[in-house]
Amino acid sequence: MLDLVVPKTVNPMPIKDFLRSHVGLSLTVWRKIKFSGAILVNGKKISITNSIAPGDTITINWVQPCDIIPTKIPLQIVYEDDTLLIIDKPPGMLVHPTTSERLETVGNAVMYYFQQKNLPFKFHPVHRLDRNTSGLLVIAKLPHIQHLLSVNGVKNINRQYVALITGALQPAIGTIDAPIARHPNSIIQRIVSNEGQQATTCYKVLKDLKNASLIELTLLTGRTHQIRVHLSHIGHPILGDDLYGGSRDLISRQALHASSLSFTHPNSGKTIEVSSPLPTDIIKVINILSANKI
Repeated sequence: MLDLVVPKTVNPMPIKDFLRSHVGLSLTVWRKIKFSGAILVNGKKISITNSIAPGDTITINWVQPCDIIPTKIPLQIVYEDDTLLIIDKPPGMLVHPTTSERLETVGNAVMYYFQQKNLPFKFHPVHRLDRNTSGLLVIAKLPHIQHLLSVNGVKNINRQYVALITGALQPAIGTIDAPIARHPNSIIQRIVSNEGQQATTCYKVLKDLKNASLIELTLLTGRTHQIRVHLSHIGHPILGDDLYGGSRDLISRQALHASSLSFTHPNSGKTIEVSSPLPTDIIKVINILSANKI
């Protein structure tokens, strides 16, 4: 159930227009509510063609179906409120269940957490992380919150990553601006291609290591495998990322970690800032490289 109060600054308008423009409900969610849910205004059921006025209380009684099976998996929660959950995802875990992996994903763990807390929420990840990328993941408890944070992709969430890459990256601060497309012979792999979607990644070298660099990256767009593809494209693949040319000699997964993020909360308007320390496997590689540096 969702309760909303129409602000006094809003002019009378059809309820659909209000929910779409001021609340952020996607067209998909609106259609599901229209056909499956009950909408009350000031406690009374109304037609979906009715208009609302300033001060009206809107109640939406709609339970979104979810076929994700709750699984008892520990969650590292770094932030939570009534509408959002931010977790620190370990490497090796998918975000969404698939036909071949239905029980051991972030979605399963989150649904178990909601179940144990008797919370009537579903799984609405605002963005994604690759299976072997660790770090911060934002999850909305309500679909309209997911929509509000997802409009225009990552522009509503400032995300920073830390990566260990091959070689010494020059210049020490720069921007990689190269379009990304699906590889013509793979459903997984991506490539830089003039036929692809615009993609921009900013980077800064944090530490020079022997035949490697520790760098910080900021996403200005959110393409699949964007950081991995861009770094491989400029000749500095991420250590452990054998899909894009990285060596697995020191680490068995891509040494990529979602280290910090910030955004304006869609409800309160407050700035939310969270961070995550580097995981032990990446720290171990940094120590090895630092000890061997000439």
